[in-house]
Amino acid sequence: MRTRRSSKNAHEGAGPRGFTLLELLVVLVILSLLAGLVGPQVMKHVGASKTKTAHVQIEELATALDVYRLETGAYPTTAQGLALLVEKPAGLEGWNGPYLRKPVLPKDPWGREYRYRAPGEHGPYDLYTFGADNVEGGEGENADVASWK
Repeated sequence: MRTRRSSKNAHEGAGPRGFTLLELLVVLVILSLLAGLVGPQVMKHVGASKTKTAHVQIEELATALDVYRLETGAYPTTAQGLALLVEKPAGLEGWNGPYLRKPVLPKDPWGREYRYRAPGEHGPYDLYTFGADNVEGGEGENADVASWK
């Protein structure tokens, strides 16, 4: 007398089932559509966050410059640059730095050094970056970020 196997037992020896080519193509099409819709929105926010980071870093550098001026009596000149915020110059009294949390000058979010000019055209000093395109002017991520704006 033979007993009938259940359908569960009939597939036990067959091994794991895979996906069909059609199923894989459908998944790839759906992922491509999502990437096409979501990708540009994500990249727009990445650019905006870099600009916001530049604003925050310029504010931090401006605060350090103000403390430096209070302790030494003057802002660093253009020739001296921002390096005086982290390195003690020879013969300067009143320097109690470094004036930044980290002992290195931050670079802008696009990997370049911040531009510094003292005396400035817009105040006692000008501290700025030209944005993603590294060209004066621009909009969006290419816009200049400056201490006077």
